[in-house]
Amino acid sequence: MPRTTPPRPLEVTALFPELAPLARTAVRLHPRPGAPTAADSSIGGPLLWPVDEPWPTCPDHAGPSHRGVVPDDVLLRRRVLAKAWARPRAEGADLLTPEERLIVDRGSARTRIAQDGPVPLIPVVQLYAGDIPALPRPAGTDLLQLLWCPFDHAEDYLPAVLLRWRASSDVTAPLTTAPQPSVIGNSDYLPEPCVLHPETVTEYPPPHELPEELAERIEEWEVEQNPEELDDIGVVYYQYDLSVAPGCKLGGHPPWSFSDPFPMACSECGADVRPLLTIDGTEWDGGNGSWCPVEDAGYAGLHFLGPACATQLNIGRGYNLQVYMCTASYDHPHVQNMQ
Repeated sequence: MPRTTPPRPLEVTALFPELAPLARTAVRLHPRPGAPTAADSSIGGPLLWPVDEPWPTCPDHAGPSHRGVVPDDVLLRRRVLAKAWARPRAEGADLLTPEERLIVDRGSARTRIAQDGPVPLIPVVQLYAGDIPALPRPAGTDLLQLLWCPFDHAEDYLPAVLLRWRASSDVTAPLTTAPQPSVIGNSDYLPEPCVLHPETVTEYPPPHELPEELAERIEEWEVEQNPEELDDIGVVYYQYDLSVAPGCKLGGHPPWSFSDPFPMACSECGADVRPLLTIDGTEWDGGNGSWCPVEDAGYAGLHFLGPACATQLNIGRGYNLQVYMCTASYDHPHVQNMQ
């Protein structure tokens, strides 16, 4: 089933024409639970990987053991909890049976677990240009893959990301079973298999990136329109309903939140970088849910349940991971940031 973003509550460029030339398109990925194959665009699904190409590992996590959780225990814990929440129970009754409680506790308790060799990276995103024609890619390629190490890395306390572009037609002998880590450092970095429903939307810069005079006028307009709903974080309505789409997406504007924008550049050549991917644990916020797709309207107020959090990913404390690419070369290192 496709996913359709509702029209924005108003046409913001009619009020502030200066925004029109700042518009960018983004592709909302709309991940939903499913059983993707290596031939599909997905989050958390298998990757189309050549059998003779070594599977990437993390050199910073080479064993012989690490403190964390077992991936299969995490997946089982999620299923037990989902089943428990879905069944009726008497008032005051325990959510879990004693047997279920053991499974849930085991899936969340961090212990030291053996790891034979470096930790294999986890498949996170796979995007085919056939599904997403706007996919930026080097000439001759049609597939973008993102993997990461399921441990925090000291540089930014995020999973270390690896990007791989390839031509799908070159993979004539695909890998059937990818290596799996025996331990992961953070269960929030293990995605559930999700199929994607790409949709192109229009975005405008967040307030942090607007010229100061324009941002002030937008804030003044909001005070006039919604004085009772404005709180102490300033511009709210524009930021959360009219500018940057939440959720997992390709391209668009960066979703600055807890910090002001700061300069980012390619570490190899110094060129500008542009947003490539945003990985977000929830697809809409907990306000009025205006970004909730029409097909999921019944869940608009539930941003931590149901389709809004199908991937089961969680970056930081409900933030997102942004991956930027060099504007000069696809071969140069990416830049990542959390907001």
